[in-house]
Amino acid sequence: MTVRTTASAYGLAPGEGPALWHLGALATFKATSETTGGQFWMQEIVGERGYASPVHRHTREDEGIFVLEGALSVYVGDEVIRAEPGSFLWAPREIAHAFCVESERAKFLAMSTPGGFDRFFFATGEPATTLTVPSPAEGPPDIEALIRVMGEYGVEMIGPPPIPHDEATV
Repeated sequence: MTVRTTASAYGLAPGEGPALWHLGALATFKATSETTGGQFWMQEIVGERGYASPVHRHTREDEGIFVLEGALSVYVGDEVIRAEPGSFLWAPREIAHAFCVESERAKFLAMSTPGGFDRFFFATGEPATTLTVPSPAEGPPDIEALIRVMGEYGVEMIGPPPIPHDEATV
Protein backbone atom coordinates (compact mmCIF):
# COMPACT_ATOMS: atom_id res chain seq x y z
CA MET A 1 0.00 0.00 0.00
CA THR A 2 1.32 3.44 -0.93
CA VAL A 3 0.58 6.38 1.34
CA ARG A 4 0.62 9.78 -0.31
CA THR A 5 2.13 12.33 2.08
CA THR A 6 1.97 15.44 -0.10
CA ALA A 7 -0.34 16.66 -2.82
CA SER A 8 2.65 17.61 -5.01
CA ALA A 9 5.89 19.54 -4.79
CA TYR A 10 5.50 23.31 -4.81
CA GLY A 11 7.22 26.48 -3.69
CA LEU A 12 6.10 29.95 -2.72
CA ALA A 13 8.04 33.20 -2.97
CA PRO A 14 7.88 35.93 -0.32
CA GLY A 15 4.38 37.40 -0.22
CA GLU A 16 2.81 34.40 -1.96
CA GLY A 17 0.13 32.16 -0.51
CA PRO A 18 -3.50 32.68 0.49
CA ALA A 19 -3.65 35.70 2.80
CA LEU A 20 -6.29 36.44 5.41
CA TRP A 21 -7.02 39.14 7.91
CA HIS A 22 -7.73 37.27 11.10
CA LEU A 23 -8.57 38.89 14.43
CA GLY A 24 -6.31 41.88 13.76
CA ALA A 25 -3.36 40.19 12.06
CA LEU A 26 -2.23 39.33 8.55
CA ALA A 27 -1.94 35.55 8.09
CA THR A 28 -0.34 34.30 4.87
CA PHE A 29 -0.56 30.55 4.43
CA LYS A 30 2.64 28.98 3.16
CA ALA A 31 1.20 25.48 3.38
CA THR A 32 -2.34 24.23 3.88
CA SER A 33 -3.78 20.84 4.69
CA GLU A 34 -4.63 20.51 1.02
CA THR A 35 -1.10 21.30 -0.23
CA THR A 36 0.53 18.87 2.23
CA GLY A 37 -1.82 15.93 1.83
CA GLY A 38 -3.20 16.58 5.34
CA GLN A 39 0.20 16.34 7.04
CA PHE A 40 0.38 19.91 8.39
CA TRP A 41 -0.31 23.59 7.67
CA MET A 42 1.88 26.67 8.18
CA GLN A 43 1.12 30.36 8.20
CA GLU A 44 3.27 33.48 8.43
CA ILE A 45 1.62 35.91 10.85
CA VAL A 46 2.28 39.63 11.17
CA GLY A 47 0.68 41.25 14.20
CA GLU A 48 1.13 44.39 16.23
CA ARG A 49 1.68 44.74 19.98
CA GLY A 50 -1.18 43.09 21.84
CA TYR A 51 -2.19 40.71 19.05
CA ALA A 52 -2.82 37.44 20.87
CA SER A 53 -4.59 34.12 20.68
CA PRO A 54 -7.07 33.13 23.36
CA VAL A 55 -5.84 30.46 25.74
CA HIS A 56 -6.88 27.27 23.95
CA ARG A 57 -6.31 23.52 23.84
CA HIS A 58 -6.12 21.34 20.73
CA THR A 59 -7.39 17.76 20.92
CA ARG A 60 -6.23 16.68 17.45
CA GLU A 61 -2.94 18.37 16.69
CA ASP A 62 0.34 19.68 18.08
CA GLU A 63 1.30 23.31 17.39
CA GLY A 64 4.65 24.99 16.77
CA ILE A 65 5.70 28.65 16.63
CA PHE A 66 8.94 30.05 15.16
CA VAL A 67 9.66 33.76 15.69
CA LEU A 68 11.09 35.62 12.70
CA GLU A 69 10.93 39.24 13.94
CA GLY A 70 9.89 40.95 17.16
CA ALA A 71 9.03 39.33 20.48
CA LEU A 72 6.23 37.16 21.81
CA SER A 73 5.27 35.81 25.18
CA VAL A 74 4.18 32.22 24.70
CA TYR A 75 2.14 30.52 27.39
CA VAL A 76 2.31 26.71 27.37
CA GLY A 77 0.75 24.98 30.36
CA ASP A 78 2.15 26.77 33.41
CA GLU A 79 5.18 28.18 31.58
CA VAL A 80 5.57 31.66 30.11
CA ILE A 81 8.38 31.79 27.58
CA ARG A 82 9.85 34.98 26.13
CA ALA A 83 10.37 34.28 22.43
CA GLU A 84 12.60 36.46 20.27
CA PRO A 85 13.85 36.00 16.68
CA GLY A 86 15.08 32.45 16.18
CA SER A 87 13.00 31.04 19.05
CA PHE A 88 10.95 27.90 18.49
CA LEU A 89 8.14 26.75 20.77
CA TRP A 90 6.13 23.54 20.76
CA ALA A 91 2.67 23.15 22.30
CA PRO A 92 1.62 19.48 22.38
CA ARG A 93 -2.05 18.63 21.96
CA GLU A 94 -4.11 18.65 25.15
CA ILE A 95 -1.88 21.37 26.71
CA ALA A 96 -3.47 24.83 27.04
CA HIS A 97 -1.46 27.52 25.29
CA ALA A 98 -1.58 31.07 23.91
CA PHE A 99 0.74 33.79 22.62
CA CYS A 100 0.89 37.58 22.80
CA VAL A 101 2.94 40.01 20.69
CA GLU A 102 5.11 42.00 23.11
CA SER A 103 7.10 44.12 20.64
CA GLU A 104 5.68 46.92 18.49
CA ARG A 105 5.25 44.35 15.70
CA ALA A 106 6.16 40.69 15.26
CA LYS A 107 6.38 38.24 12.41
CA PHE A 108 6.29 34.53 13.14
CA LEU A 109 5.41 31.16 11.68
CA ALA A 110 2.66 29.04 13.23
CA MET A 111 1.93 25.47 12.20
CA SER A 112 0.21 22.38 13.42
CA THR A 113 0.32 18.72 12.61
CA PRO A 114 -1.60 16.88 11.40
CA GLY A 115 -3.42 19.31 9.16
CA GLY A 116 -7.02 20.38 9.45
CA PHE A 117 -7.11 23.33 11.84
CA ASP A 118 -6.08 25.71 9.07
CA ARG A 119 -9.69 25.52 7.88
CA PHE A 120 -10.70 27.38 11.08
CA PHE A 121 -8.82 30.47 9.90
CA PHE A 122 -10.47 30.38 6.48
CA ALA A 123 -13.89 29.96 8.15
CA THR A 124 -13.42 32.90 10.54
CA GLY A 125 -11.06 35.28 8.71
CA GLU A 126 -11.53 37.38 5.64
CA PRO A 127 -9.42 37.50 2.48
CA ALA A 128 -6.75 40.19 2.80
CA THR A 129 -7.06 42.81 0.09
CA THR A 130 -3.47 43.96 0.77
CA LEU A 131 -0.53 42.27 2.48
CA THR A 132 -0.73 44.59 5.46
CA VAL A 133 -1.95 44.28 9.03
CA PRO A 134 -5.64 45.25 8.93
CA SER A 135 -7.04 48.39 10.50
CA PRO A 136 -8.33 47.85 14.04
CA ALA A 137 -11.78 46.28 14.21
CA GLU A 138 -14.72 48.49 15.07
CA GLY A 139 -15.79 46.18 17.87
CA PRO A 140 -14.90 42.96 19.63
CA PRO A 141 -15.07 39.64 17.78
CA ASP A 142 -18.10 37.39 18.15
CA ILE A 143 -16.66 35.17 20.90
CA GLU A 144 -19.55 32.68 20.87
CA ALA A 145 -19.13 32.15 17.12
CA LEU A 146 -15.35 31.66 17.54
CA ILE A 147 -15.90 29.13 20.34
CA ARG A 148 -18.43 27.24 18.20
CA VAL A 149 -16.17 27.11 15.13
CA MET A 150 -13.09 26.21 17.20
CA GLY A 151 -15.11 23.32 18.66
CA GLU A 152 -15.87 22.06 15.15
CA TYR A 153 -12.11 21.61 14.74
CA GLY A 154 -11.51 19.93 18.10
CA VAL A 155 -10.18 23.03 19.86
CA GLU A 156 -11.45 24.25 23.22
CA MET A 157 -11.18 27.90 24.25
CA ILE A 158 -9.96 27.92 27.86
CA GLY A 159 -9.70 31.66 28.53
CA PRO A 160 -9.18 35.14 27.13
CA PRO A 161 -6.05 36.21 25.27
CA PRO A 162 -3.11 37.32 27.39
CA ILE A 163 -2.20 41.01 27.35
CA PRO A 164 1.28 42.48 26.79
CA HIS A 165 3.53 42.81 29.80
CA ASP A 166 4.35 46.23 31.18
CA GLU A 167 7.22 47.70 29.12
CA ALA A 168 9.45 47.66 32.22
CA THR A 169 9.10 43.87 32.58
CA VAL A 170 9.60 42.91 28.93
